[in-house]
Amino acid sequence: MSIHEELLRKHINKASILVEALPYIQAFRGKCLLVKVGGSAMEDSNLLEALLRDVVLLEAVGINPVIVHGGGKAISEAMENSGIEPRFVSGQRYTDLESIGIVENTLANIVNPNLVSLVHSHGGKAKGIHGAEVFFSTRMKAVSSDNEDGDLGYVGEVVRCDITEVSRLAREDIIPILSPLSREDDTDVILNTNADLAASALAAEMNVAKLVYISDVLGVLKNPEDDSTLINTIKCSEVSKLSDEGIITGGMLPKLNSAIHAIESGVGKVHMIDGRIPHSLLLEIFTNTGIGTEIVPS
Repeated sequence: MSIHEELLRKHINKASILVEALPYIQAFRGKCLLVKVGGSAMEDSNLLEALLRDVVLLEAVGINPVIVHGGGKAISEAMENSGIEPRFVSGQRYTDLESIGIVENTLANIVNPNLVSLVHSHGGKAKGIHGAEVFFSTRMKAVSSDNEDGDLGYVGEVVRCDITEVSRLAREDIIPILSPLSREDDTDVILNTNADLAASALAAEMNVAKLVYISDVLGVLKNPEDDSTLINTIKCSEVSKLSDEGIITGGMLPKLNSAIHAIESGVGKVHMIDGRIPHSLLLEIFTNTGIGTEIVPS
């Protein structure tokens, strides 16, 4: 094959990719897609920059992305630098009064503005939103099987969302980027909040077309040691059985339960994808096969 023929084949392949994406662009144009960003995608600057560039592309083709981000590593580093020893209740981190100040400062004043800046660097428009302007919570208790005091301190479980500002920004083609902080419903106290659960609550309130969790795993695997056992599609009705069989365990179970809640509240589909794979978001949304696990109605 000549050099000219090789170049021509590459160009044709690129065009084929665009053609494959067309029906998905048409289907989701004008609709909201909520992306929860966590894991390595938050901790690796190259991965984060690439992901935010892909989010800008989504907005450029007429889709309205909304981002809820985590910040676990940055918070852990800030706590360590402050000399605060971590405390856990039934395996969940306890947040005291001193810690919540560090959490809020890290998420709202360091992590969130960095994401906004990355979007701007790729020609997109974004606005950071302090999560407490959107998420309203009650105090969360740890799940305990040994009658241990389940108090987690300044940790919130979202009970409602005010989507006024998020919806306005999306309509104006500005990407809202939310920190996982919430406001206690009856006291106005700022609370630390699980980003997965916050994203699920917001997706449900907004009835988004898709909710995408970006983390450090390919998706749901039948065998965690074998990537070839990836389960491409899971119906909501199958989650309980997969949990009983020990396939869904640990932190994946609450993530899937939050996915079920979102779908039952009107979200079209939920996707779980690996942020370590370049362009994983685009591959999951714009290709026929996708690369992660999708959760669909029963």
